[in-house]
Amino acid sequence: MTLRANRVAEQMKKELGDIIGRKLKDPRVGFITVTDVEVTGDLQQATIYITSMGTEREKKETLKGLEKAKGFIRSEIGSRIRLRITPELFFAFDPSAAYGNHIDDLLRKLHESEKN
Repeated sequence: MTLRANRVAEQMKKELGDIIGRKLKDPRVGFITVTDVEVTGDLQQATIYITSMGTEREKKETLKGLEKAKGFIRSEIGSRIRLRITPELFFAFDPSAAYGNHIDDLLRKLHESEKN
């Protein structure tokens, strides 16, 4: 990403946290955290990585709620960040959180086996 794309991504991350946490009223969207935003070099598309607690079914419902509110979120971003074109939004779960939990479990099991 270019320097400008990085700056836009960081600003979007900050604004998305506020929009999703305070403005979004969809009951399917529970407590989520925006972990990262990746913006293409031409600022046309943005992938928003989120984490959420809950079962797989609840996570799917969260994604459905975010997809339904995509137009509202995009218009809020457009009014808060001055860009010629507001990027098209794509939501995805951040795989790094699950991977980190997996590594933590492996280390815990290794540590327990060393004690025995």
